Amino acid sequence: MSADLSVLIQRGGVFDNVEGSTPEEIYKFVTDNMKAPFSLDSQTIYDALCSREKIMSTAVGNGFALPHCRVPIIKEENEQRICVVYPKTPLEMNAPDGNLVTAMFVILAQNQTDHLAILSKLVGLFKKEEFKNLMNIHASEEKIVAAIKKMA
Repeated sequence: MSADLSVLIQRGGVFDNVEGSTPEEIYKFVTDNMKAPFSLDSQTIYDALCSREKIMSTAVGNGFALPHCRVPIIKEENEQRICVVYPKTPLEMNAPDGNLVTAMFVILAQNQTDHLAILSKLVGLFKKEEFKNLMNIHASEEKIVAAIKKMA
């Protein structure tokens, strides 16, 4: 994977105070408002995210969720992205630790190898107190990108 997390987040964007009481409502907003990859429409992405969420929650604990498609739907490496989403109201998503979700990282990867590399890098960030603090204050794209570059 040639792109780093900061590039993927710049492609996907940051969405703050997103209205919705379910993951599906949040996904609808995000897919309707994100810069969709050229090869896909927003409905295809929405359907893939919802399909994955029905199988098992993408909440991972500590207020984070990692929504993604069960099967990669991105065609080109340069279309991969991460959308950072801060729901206006924390969501109940059956997280393993019972915490509500306050930040989502919607991952759109080209293949399983890239997906796993992205997950690994994100989990590494989730362990860092500085990064968790940024998520708690709903940091902007610029602040997230700067922090990732500093922590790398």
